Amino acid sequence: MAKLKPHIHSFGFNLVHIVFVTSGRHPVINEAIEKRLKELIEKLCTTQDCELIECQADLGTKDHIHLLIDVAPKISLSKLCNILKTITSREIRKEFADFLKPYYWKPLFWKRGFGYTSAGGAPLTVLKQYIENQGYKS
Repeated sequence: MAKLKPHIHSFGFNLVHIVFVTSGRHPVINEAIEKRLKELIEKLCTTQDCELIECQADLGTKDHIHLLIDVAPKISLSKLCNILKTITSREIRKEFADFLKPYYWKPLFWKRGFGYTSAGGAPLTVLKQYIENQGYKS
């Protein structure tokens, strides 16, 4: 079980699995880009009081990356993803310009949108049972 973290006026653990896909699903995430993405995303998460738990690109297809992030309650998921995608796109395109040139001629790296699902905590059946039993003596 994850340890609950204190935040201003609250405490909790909000674990979210996020997937970003490269624009055009181009196979451009090699090991060097994956390493740099991890560094950037970890730093950006910290600036938003979030924590990057895990980060792994699919080095088979090389067209998407999975993130597991403990999202702070002060920031919405869409705002966090916008920050992560905007800054990583700009930095990756700048640092790996020659490598990316055959794939991208517009200032893009990520596809629009993102995939996400909540993760961690108790299974849904346990949560439903817990809520149903509130107000009753055990």
